[in-house]
Amino acid sequence: MNQEKQKYSEDTIELLEEEKSLLLLNDDVNTFDYVIEVLMKVCGHTLEQAETCAMITHYKGKCTVKSGTYEELEPYYISLLNHHLYAKIQ
Repeated sequence: MNQEKQKYSEDTIELLEEEKSLLLLNDDVNTFDYVIEVLMKVCGHTLEQAETCAMITHYKGKCTVKSGTYEELEPYYISLLNHHLYAKIQ
């Protein structure tokens, strides 16, 4: 039984450490300028990166704006939500 608990914990840790993507989702509320500004501020994107992500999000419905583990992405995710942008970690 102890081994099963230990294996489960290792599996859980592996899932949390697995590479994830922070996706920006399209909305009909925020302007391009605002989205670009937030991506630069929150994600540290250059103007060109932020513009590209905004365009991809607009036309494709979503765009990966950052990659990493769940723990690395969670603060960015929360910040995007606090700036009223739609996002998810996948």
